[in-house]
Amino acid sequence: MRVFKNADFISCEDENRVFQYLVENDGKIVYTGSQLPGEFARAESIDLQHQCVVPAFGDTHMHFASFAYFNAGLDCRDVQDFEALRELIFRRIANEKKGRVVLGFGCCAHTVKEGRLPDRHDLDKMTDQPLMIVKYDGHAAVGNTALIKTMPASILSEPGFDKESGWFYLNAFYRAVNQITQSVSLPTLFKNLIAGSDYLARRGISLVHTAEGVGFPLDMDVDFMRLANRGLPQKFQIFFQTMMVKKAMKRKLSCIGGCFATALDGCFGSEDAALKHPYSNNSANSGTLFYSQTEVNDFVREANRAGLQIAVHAIGDAAIGQALTAYEAALNDFPRDDHRHIMIHADLMDAESIQRASELKLCIALQAPFLHWRQEPVEYLSRILGDRIKDLIPLRSLLESGLTVAGGSDAPCTLPDPIAGIHAACNHPNPDESVCALDALRMHTSVCAKLSFDEKSRGTLTNGKRADFVVLDQNPLLMPAEALNTIKVQTLYLKGEKYSGQENRSIAGLLLDSFTNRYAS
Repeated sequence: MRVFKNADFISCEDENRVFQYLVENDGKIVYTGSQLPGEFARAESIDLQHQCVVPAFGDTHMHFASFAYFNAGLDCRDVQDFEALRELIFRRIANEKKGRVVLGFGCCAHTVKEGRLPDRHDLDKMTDQPLMIVKYDGHAAVGNTALIKTMPASILSEPGFDKESGWFYLNAFYRAVNQITQSVSLPTLFKNLIAGSDYLARRGISLVHTAEGVGFPLDMDVDFMRLANRGLPQKFQIFFQTMMVKKAMKRKLSCIGGCFATALDGCFGSEDAALKHPYSNNSANSGTLFYSQTEVNDFVREANRAGLQIAVHAIGDAAIGQALTAYEAALNDFPRDDHRHIMIHADLMDAESIQRASELKLCIALQAPFLHWRQEPVEYLSRILGDRIKDLIPLRSLLESGLTVAGGSDAPCTLPDPIAGIHAACNHPNPDESVCALDALRMHTSVCAKLSFDEKSRGTLTNGKRADFVVLDQNPLLMPAEALNTIKVQTLYLKGEKYSGQENRSIAGLLLDSFTNRYAS
């Protein structure tokens, strides 16, 4: 038994409380309050020295295996020009075997002085080793000539491949990434997962909704995550990115969807997010719906009847409309009182869409950091969307409608960082859509737990729940909104134990813990 004291504990309950004592016993919270009862007087005491404690954070949409892979690899997000990119690649390939494919992430036209994306010819000047760099939004990639030569003709004949530029779009992109990631060894995969898990813990994250199911034959990446989930310290709610319901049922998963195969449209960065009206900078382009309404309806209906929780990627208003229509048809076909179906992103919602979503009792898994995304600045979004920019991630309107709204990162697109998400939600470019610090905090704690049906055991500092909490150096409820991004995560506690990292953890140790279910909820 431990008594944690001398801190501002923020419960994040529906009726929020702030108190000074929390008592943990056997991994669960047994007391919270501002006066310590005598029965706990002799328990071990931990003085938190006037810091702030909140429930451990969650992230309601990321691609964890992909994030872990890129976290250990070539991150190009911060390069300022092509010469800096060349130097970064040179340092990376020095540690790679000759001929092995190098996969990077994060190239962006908005952050380099050239003002454009690199093409095949640019990459050829940087290395003759096979190289692919995924665009910052995760929906396209560019390869050099050596990389293209490793690709089967079936991929290079896809309409989404541009031979001259070396860019892979749409299905050509997904298939090319699949081709590359198949070569990742199991030891490397698990080593990356351990390092990625530590990264999340350093940012106070203990609950993750991860979309998996791309890059491995027989969907082995989903099975790897199911195994790792039993040994890693976080809880991972796995969404299988497939429209083949039988695949999720066979693995006894409760969730289906995400991006990739269940993305209804593209993204703003590639200007293929599906819009009801053309892009402001191109009257001939309204984006792309990847499926017909009938195809989406059939998938959602089957998954809903199977009792699965469904999540679909929808960014543009046309894709959002398609998702809403499919959910309406499925719930009319087979009503479910507590389905907690999800729209991921839901970036461009007007009042009508918000009302429809509210009537369906949908959940929204959005990414507030997109509002302050260096790779996709507001100036660019204003140019391609025009007046529709006012409807971009309308946070306050969503919450006021009664919708369940949770936060996340879409990692690796933005790095997992709940503090950045809280700051962005409270500093919306449209001030009318900013929310208060407590609402933003709940979006990353209690509501995350609700989206994965975990609210009875996680998400708030409440008696009987897991003693999972984060120590912060400042109280987010007592500071200006513009300063929220200065908060530092000091410590993560899981089941009352201070998290010390997995730096020396072996792959064998992870697998052993996976089989013994060491971190069972």
